[in-house]
Amino acid sequence: MRFGRIPGGHAKRPRTRAQFNLRGRLALVGGALGLCALTLVGRAVDLQLIDNAYYQQKADSRFLRELPIATSRGMITDRNGEPLAISTPVASLWANPQELSKHPDRIAELAEAIGQDPDQLARAVAQRADKEFMYLPGQRRIHPANAQKVLALNVPGVFSQREYRRFYPQGEALAHVLGFTNIDDRGQEGIELAFDDWLRGQPGAQRVIRDRRGRIVENVDLVRPAQPGKDLTLSIDRRIQYLAHRELRNAIVASGASAGSSVILDVATGEVLAMANLPAYNPHVLGSADREARRNRAVTDLIEPGSTIKPLTVAAALEAGTIRPDTRIDTNPGWIPNGRYRTTDFRNYGVLDVTGVITKSSNVGVSKIVQGLPDERFYQFLRRFGYGQSTGSGFPGEAAGLFPEPARWSGTTKQTMSYGYGLSVTPLQIATAYAALGNGGRLIAPTFIKGQHNEPRQVLDPDIAREIVRMMQTVTEPGGTATRAAILGYHVAGKTGTARKASAGGYARRYVAFFAGLVPVENPRFSMVIVIDDPDTSRGGSTYGGGYISAPVFRATMEGALRLMDVPPDDIETWLAAQAEAERKRRAAAPRPAATVAANAPGAPR
Repeated sequence: MRFGRIPGGHAKRPRTRAQFNLRGRLALVGGALGLCALTLVGRAVDLQLIDNAYYQQKADSRFLRELPIATSRGMITDRNGEPLAISTPVASLWANPQELSKHPDRIAELAEAIGQDPDQLARAVAQRADKEFMYLPGQRRIHPANAQKVLALNVPGVFSQREYRRFYPQGEALAHVLGFTNIDDRGQEGIELAFDDWLRGQPGAQRVIRDRRGRIVENVDLVRPAQPGKDLTLSIDRRIQYLAHRELRNAIVASGASAGSSVILDVATGEVLAMANLPAYNPHVLGSADREARRNRAVTDLIEPGSTIKPLTVAAALEAGTIRPDTRIDTNPGWIPNGRYRTTDFRNYGVLDVTGVITKSSNVGVSKIVQGLPDERFYQFLRRFGYGQSTGSGFPGEAAGLFPEPARWSGTTKQTMSYGYGLSVTPLQIATAYAALGNGGRLIAPTFIKGQHNEPRQVLDPDIAREIVRMMQTVTEPGGTATRAAILGYHVAGKTGTARKASAGGYARRYVAFFAGLVPVENPRFSMVIVIDDPDTSRGGSTYGGGYISAPVFRATMEGALRLMDVPPDDIETWLAAQAEAERKRRAAAPRPAATVAANAPGAPR
């Protein structure tokens, strides 16, 4: 039977094997692609939503950074709120060596801009090519304007960050007290070191996103806010400090000395009002400063106190009852045996009372006074006044002094100590001991912080302390050894000293000139010690002695300090008499009117 065409329809052709194979392959490919797509979607979901920590970390390591937020140190002010140390914002240039090493052609241009050798800079970058950070040499804490000039070159991989730099308005005048900070703004010496934790503060941190050129494109979040350092108010008065520094410098130049120190304490509180040292240094240019010049000699250098110890020797004997103020001391013939040597006076003073021993600074007299004191009692008395131990000021590097116990004394040690040899102290210790005499026998540990009240210790009977101060007043009056320390309108109590410097095998003909004093005597306000080291002795006479060199520093400095602090005079009669005499001389020197001259001319009608 033949198959014919169906009416109204089309003949249906049978599918060939090739067509079946093509459709199968297409379905297989489509299924495979769909499976791949599904796999990719699943993997993307896994990476982005489920297990994304690893790749997120990788991405963050390329663009997310945690940057420090610089913070400033606290300001240091004097007792009146005047700034002594402040922090100013500066810039530090740094580079990403990985980025910079890809552009070696720009390194020479960068080196020229920052004043460095191109080859050295290229080597420095190459050595850190696997790092992402390095400070550009010599570009830490520079002026922001100078940093901007370098950044304007658009050298790839070179950036700037904000930091702070310490500035000291008083310069070298206060350098030894304040100290300085290092390149990382950490305190290194002085007050900056002692109170570093208080002043430094805590840097903050923030997360940012940077592009491939290192530019910040987004601040992500604040990790830790910056905490600025706390301010610090010192007991120092910058005006008195300036006076002390100026007058000390004048004395050193005039005497040809090698160094010097001065300390001024508030008698009632123990506060350090001024502390000057020379040679000094510029705290802003430390690289050129001699390390010896950076030493705060007033608290670190040990010196034999010389005759400044004599008032304490006399006080010890008065307390022990071995002498009275009116006891007569025979100093004839002006010397006394001291082992194989002699203890001598400047000249033979004959018979002196106890006040006269202080007035004339008699070595023989004080040697005879100390003979009546047991060794242990004399030792313990000086220990009560702080000798042989730190004053407790808290200043970094403060020396405790050298004061051997009686068991280590020889037969002549006590006699030698009575006039200031055989023990070593600091200028601050002398000033503290004298402040105790002026404070009614109450010793207060010195402090550099305004308002810090250290508990006083009663180390001497108030009546004996006042008696010693009255004895020391005669030192600055006619007949005493320190008339150049006298201040018009004020009674001054003090003691000179001229100690020979120890050398190998004995003592050299080199000296340390002292003056330690209190003013005003009726109600002592200031204790001041001046030490002039190694003055020129070639001029002869007493031109290298404490009364000649150091006493005028006391007068010049205290005249200004008394006026600045409004301390009333306690010798108003002398002041009024001097004013009247000055007025009389002024009137005598003033030109007289012509009519008066004519009337007094010879031959004029009478």
